[in-house]
Formats: sequence, structure tokens, C-alpha cells
Amino acid sequence: MSVSPAVVGAYEPVATPNSASDRAPHSTPNPAPHSSPTQAELLDFVRRTAADAELIASLPLDPEGRTWVRLEGPGGSEAWLIGWPPGTGTGWHDHADSVGAFVTAAGELREHSLAVRLPADGWKTLELADDVDRSRRLPAGKGRSFGRHHVHEVLNESTDLHAISVHAYYPPLPQMRRFSRSGPILRLEQVERPEDWQ
Repeated sequence: MSVSPAVVGAYEPVATPNSASDRAPHSTPNPAPHSSPTQAELLDFVRRTAADAELIASLPLDPEGRTWVRLEGPGGSEAWLIGWPPGTGTGWHDHADSVGAFVTAAGELREHSLAVRLPADGWKTLELADDVDRSRRLPAGKGRSFGRHHVHEVLNESTDLHAISVHAYYPPLPQMRRFSRSGPILRLEQVERPEDWQ
């Protein structure tokens, strides 16, 4: 397997979806000389990477904030190894036109997602239907792939254990939309682009 840590960083736990501490780590897109990886290929990559015990153990963990290492993903994809202290999460967000996959490598994560495709542009507030909420418990070895404009939040609900996960996106993230949620109301709070993560 060709995974090589390229960048190491850390950021603070998320307080609100639009806090500076919730920004994604900086990424430098790799050229894509091969055909675009599919969701299934991304899922296979993150599963194989999550099974690499030596790589997982090499991630520096911080009790105060998430830590991350950039990995070389398949076919020019953007990939990350991420450490989650107890009680941390991402806030509601999407990955724009990128497809992706992630797998829990250690500990347990929970994903809350919306089973609805949101409009790409032209809105600030939406009222969600009653039946769009989904929740998945993702213990070590479990994960999922997802399509474009997938809206979710990922959390480590443990009060005392770190979680570690592997993520991959293709194309490399062109932007992320951040949302706040109050009951059925979803509000677009911020659009981030790679230059915002530098």
C-alpha cells in the first residue's frame, strides 16, 4: 500500500459550525494522472489504510483538539488520518462536488447525516422534512462511502477515549459548506475554500 504521511497538524475542538477551529486541514491537491477513483475504490483504500496498525499508532494524539496527517490517496484523491479526542466533532458540513469515504480505525465515531440532496447554491435557510435524519454508529473497522453534496456531522461521543479515522475525497475538496441546525431548520453559515484552510 502506498500511503505516506506528508503533513502533520492540529486544530482545536469544535465549538460551533462556523468557528475558525472547525476548519478542515490545508490540502494541496495531487494531480490525477489515472482515472478518477470511484466511491468503492475510496472505501477500499480507507479500509486498507485503517487496518495498517503501525500507521494508526504513529498518529500524534492531542487531548485538546483533533490531529491529522495528510496521506497519499488513490488516483489523486485527498486523504487524511484524523485523531478525535473525546467529545469532539465536525459540525454539519458537506464536501461540495467531491465523493468520499471514511472508516473508523480505532475507538468509535457517530455520523449524523441527511438523506436529502440540498441545492448547490441560491439558499441560506431550508426547512427539512421529518424523515431525512440518519444516524450511524461506526466502531473500529466500520465506515461508509458517500456521494456529492452529502451533508453530515461526525462525532466522537466517548467521554474518555480517542477515536482515529481515515478519510478520502475525490476530487480533492474544492470547498466545504458549513451549516447550523435548529430542529428542522438548516442554515448555511459559511463556504470555505482551500485557501481559507492555509
